Order: sequence, then structure tokens, then C-alpha cells
Amino acid sequence: MKVAVIGAGYVGFANAAVLAQRHQVCVMDVDVAKVERIQRGEPTFAEPELAQFLANTALRLTATTDLATAVRDAQWTIIATPTDYDPQSNYFDTSSVEECLARALEVNPVTSVAIKSTVPVGFTDAMRSRHGREAIVFSPEFLREGKALQDCLHPTRVIVGDRGPCGQEFARMAVEVSATGDVPVLLTGSREAEAIKLFANSYLALRVAYFNEIDTYAVAAGLDSRAIIAGVSLDPRIGDFYNNPSFGYGGYCLPKDTKQLLANYSGIPQNLISAVVTANETRKDFIADDIVARRPSVVGVHRLIMKAGSDNFRSSSIFGVIERLKAAGVEVVIYEPSAHSRHVDGCEVVADLADFKRRCDLIVTNRRSPELEDVAERVYTRDLYGRD
Repeated sequence: MKVAVIGAGYVGFANAAVLAQRHQVCVMDVDVAKVERIQRGEPTFAEPELAQFLANTALRLTATTDLATAVRDAQWTIIATPTDYDPQSNYFDTSSVEECLARALEVNPVTSVAIKSTVPVGFTDAMRSRHGREAIVFSPEFLREGKALQDCLHPTRVIVGDRGPCGQEFARMAVEVSATGDVPVLLTGSREAEAIKLFANSYLALRVAYFNEIDTYAVAAGLDSRAIIAGVSLDPRIGDFYNNPSFGYGGYCLPKDTKQLLANYSGIPQNLISAVVTANETRKDFIADDIVARRPSVVGVHRLIMKAGSDNFRSSSIFGVIERLKAAGVEVVIYEPSAHSRHVDGCEVVADLADFKRRCDLIVTNRRSPELEDVAERVYTRDLYGRD
């Protein structure tokens, strides 16, 4: 089967690579550099396991910058383009999905379309109505940064917002290319599938915010945060996972998905979702105030990435901390070897780690790193367990 994948980011390329084990897959992206990397057999983002998979697995995978070339004769077209949250409209910016969908159906009116981009509840129904085509489905993605390949090969579940033959076929495709024999499959209505994505990510954000607020209380009250979290987590209904304090939830999905879910609640009673969104800002306020209270002369920020093994800076919680430190008049220097600029958010980016350590009297890091062990007495972090 020929499959077109529009968008060569985390979701698009990881899915394309896994599907290319069994199908002829053509990835389309407007970024020439990404297309050239795919043509060289390289991943479009930093993930060692994915690079190894591409090198060691025979894949039928090509790439192009031309949408028509990718979509022509494709039985399935998967759209995985960005849908950033627009604070002005209080809504996801779905323009890239809409444009790609319209163009794909213009080139190939009989292609079936699976939307992997996160969208508001009701979006897929609106697209079906607009284009007069039922073979448009939404299938939420649950990839973790740094674990995109593993989450495609070993999905926790496959959800497709269509109960008919089209939804069944797409679910079957996802299961067939997985390395897991028994993958839970759930076929729902399109609106339910869209809601599942938003509610799942909002729960994860809630859990991050909850343990962060335990940590905030412990620090403010002079208590042992680790002891409190350990005791709470011993309850099997709560569990000892996803409970490591941080500077706030971040990354590409959780911040925007919680805000979109809150927008979808317009006219519907709620308190919790608003609190999840607000809690993340409160946490950054607390972290910045705690740092300023130590009266540092120069604060060094060690890494902008959200997670180990990722090269993604998007909506990283550390940016909110940096913004608050600068507003308080604190000089901030950044060490980020993945950065392509000497300045980020008005702060100098230092490429030499030793020079970075010499210049900073306090080093702030969202996650601990072995390369900071020699300056541990100057490190500020809320990472209690040394894990994401």
C-alpha cells in the first residue's frame, strides 16, 4: 500500500518510519533540510534509537517537498502538521491541517485521510462536512519526547475516531506494524477521539502540577519533599511514577492541550481544568522567587530541552523561569549545545561547559545531569529522583 505522511516532525516521521516496514511511504515536508535528512536515511530529530532503527531496518521510505508527489496514488494520507495554540483566538491554529487536507483531496480525491495533529473537539466532523467525504478520521497520538520510535512500535493503545471500515482499516495498519502482539484498540466517534487526546494530556499535566504543588508546600514549610511524595506514592491507587517535581509541565503537547480543553469547556461548568492551567504559571512564579531569594549575581541555565534524549525546546518550562528571572533584574547565561544561536530570549548562549560553570554562581537545571556533579553545591533543581 502507498501511504503519504504530511509533516516530518516527531509524530509524522516516527509513524512514517514504522509504517515503512510494510508499506511504501512518502513523507512530505516544506523543510528542505528535513527532506534531505530522510533521503540520507537519517531521522529528522535527535533520538538515538530511531537513528539505529533507520540504519538497521529495511524500509520503503522516500521524501519530498511536493505534496502532490507524496499524495498522488496514496491509499492513505496521514496529516501530522503543527497545531499551535493561538491565545488571541483561544483556539488551536488548525490552518496547516486544513490547507494540507484540502490540497491532498484536490490531488487525490479518493485517498483516505487520518489526522494525527491534535485538534479541537468537532474539527474532524467539520472537515467531513466541508469536503463531503466520510473517509477522514482522527487518530490521536501519544508519543513521548525522546521515545517516539518505542511508542510507535509499542503503543499503549490505538484509538481511531471512526467505527466503520475506514477506522477499522487504519487501526489494523497501526497494529500490524507494531512490535507488540496484543495492542488495545478503541474505535469511537470522531469527537470522542478528539476529546480523549485532550483529556489524556490534561490528566498528565494535572499529575505534574499536583506533585509540583506538594514540592512547593514542602519547600515553603521546610519539610522533606521526597519523604512526602514517597509516602503518597506508596498508595497503589496513586503509584510511584510520573511524580518527580520539575519547574512545570512543558513541551509541545501539555501546555497547549490543556488550554484547548479549557476553551472547549466554554459554557460548561468546570473548576479543575482552569486550575491545571493556572497551577503551571504559579509553579514558575514560585521557582523564580526561590532562585531570586538566593541573591545570585549570574544565573546559569543548564539546558533548554524538556527531556533527556530530546532536542526539543518548544514550550519548555525553563523559558517561563528565565522570563521571570530577567524581569527581576537577574543576569542569565544559558548552556545549550543544541542551540543554533548565540542568544536565546535575550540571553547569551555559552557553548563551552567549563566556561559556563566558571561564569555562574548559581546553576539552574530542570533535570539533574552527571556533567554538573563537580559543581553540585551551586546547582539549583527540584529534580528529586534524577529522572523525567
